[in-house]
Amino acid sequence: MAADGPPRAVPPRDCRLCPRLVAYREENRRRHPRWHNAPVPSFGDPSAALLIVGLAPGVAGANRTGRPFTGDYAGEILYPALLRHGFARGRYEARPDDGLELVDCRITNAVRCVPPRNRPTGEEITTCRRYLLDELLVPPRPRLVLSLGRIAHDSVLRAFGCRLRDFPFAHDVAYRLEDGTRLVSSYHCSRYNVNTGRLTEAMFEAVMRRVSELLGGAPARRPAGA
Repeated sequence: MAADGPPRAVPPRDCRLCPRLVAYREENRRRHPRWHNAPVPSFGDPSAALLIVGLAPGVAGANRTGRPFTGDYAGEILYPALLRHGFARGRYEARPDDGLELVDCRITNAVRCVPPRNRPTGEEITTCRRYLLDELLVPPRPRLVLSLGRIAHDSVLRAFGCRLRDFPFAHDVAYRLEDGTRLVSSYHCSRYNVNTGRLTEAMFEAVMRRVSELLGGAPARRPAGA
């Protein structure tokens, strides 16, 4: 694994860049003063080969717990899959102090603050991309990016300066970007997508197999330096 590089830029706890998200955060702080209710930091080693990019914190998930995909339905799909494929160790118990550790994997979101109705605006996505840029482009850089959903997919491509039409979003699609970074995309593992049958656990399992294969296998089984 590459050595640690410069620290990533992170939004301050009281980031004021997006007025609508600030107002929603303050509303949630009044309703739930013990929740995290702040920009959610990335989780995992900055030098990891795999970077997973989601959409945004869920209001009662990461916005509550302060860890990506922790405490909501999507985490019940994502974290067990990471454990099965060797990208995590320990137990996922839907709380940030459950002791779960990521292995050569890091998780972030395209938008760091919870948006009303889980729908960030285009302006909010663009504004928050400054933090995604650091995750993608500050060395040591990820070798493979797994984007969950179209918004994450498109935001990653824009961060790399790619034209969206050259890399159309689809489920279980893999691209090699011009700088050599691999991009794999999946439907988001949200409750809505699973309940409607748009995404099944078998479909997400296939995506994780592709990710593992492109990275040369589970972290614990890779040759040294791979």
